[in-house]
Amino acid sequence: MSVFERYLTVWVLLCIVAGIALGQFAPEVFQAVGRMEVARVNLPVGLLIWVMIIPMLLKVDFGALGQVRRHWKGIAVTLFVNWAVKPFSMALLAWLFIRHVFAPWLPAGQLDSYVAGLILLAAAPCTAMVFVWSRLTGGDPVFTLSQVALNDTIMVFAFAPIVGLLLGLSAITVPWDTLLTSVALYIVIPVVIAQGWRRSLLRRGQAAFDRALARIGLLSIAALLLTLVLLFAFQGQAILRQPLVIAVLAVPILVQVFFNSGLAYWLNRRVGERHDIACPSALIGASNFFELAVAAAISLFGFESGAALATVVGVLIEVPVMLLVVRVVNRSRTWYELGRGGACRNPA
Repeated sequence: MSVFERYLTVWVLLCIVAGIALGQFAPEVFQAVGRMEVARVNLPVGLLIWVMIIPMLLKVDFGALGQVRRHWKGIAVTLFVNWAVKPFSMALLAWLFIRHVFAPWLPAGQLDSYVAGLILLAAAPCTAMVFVWSRLTGGDPVFTLSQVALNDTIMVFAFAPIVGLLLGLSAITVPWDTLLTSVALYIVIPVVIAQGWRRSLLRRGQAAFDRALARIGLLSIAALLLTLVLLFAFQGQAILRQPLVIAVLAVPILVQVFFNSGLAYWLNRRVGERHDIACPSALIGASNFFELAVAAAISLFGFESGAALATVVGVLIEVPVMLLVVRVVNRSRTWYELGRGGACRNPA
């Protein structure tokens, strides 16, 4: 992992402090930024999101879709957990924790917005960071690439309908035009640009591609950090009034991570997939494409919304929680191999 990836939580905490401080000392600057909108799309944030997302999508090779049949059982588990379980389980957890368990400690006017942010977070499967988690577990690189390519393809068509369905079931009004605009702006167009750019770079050779990716990645990091500073400049008052809100929002995210990664890991073991397939399958089900979630939350509900804050909590806890999941799957390899495919009657 790079220094940035390993200490992502530290950088996010620093952005929280910087954003809150700047928002208190120069609120007029950030209010001016907030007014720079066209069709409910904030132009500075839209540009930052593109700079953030496109370098990550450069890593995705959609040519790997031809490899999905090699480990179709692992792919089936990945798709089941990511699209049939993960968004719906998060909607249930958000309803349980936000609207019931922790409701007395949260601002009543933001409950729906918090629920919406958690749903947006869960409906966007991980794209870039899953490559890091897969390497740390010795995951099969071809399988990892193929499942990411397939998930990103499905996300183009499934993200908006799933989000719309779950928000509707949660009695939250869905601005469909803004939701579809977010899909076009933050999924479809970046994918097209990234794949065209990828082909252009690869014509110069793999070494040139890797060097360019490293340089471009620095811009992606800067865009992410600046977006977080902007968001926390708007969220400063709410956080200062109720500083425990971040810890409260982390609870359903943590439960969702452990539940979905454990489910995918166990299902791969039951169907007989190898450990180096089960690991990336479990990890993509636990992690999130938080850049897309943050962008969609800001477009749909605004900088000052609970939805935007909820998605950023996902960024805050991403690295330490996923490193814990990596540690668990690495240490449980012997247990996994003993019971793979139900061959062992007493796998524990």
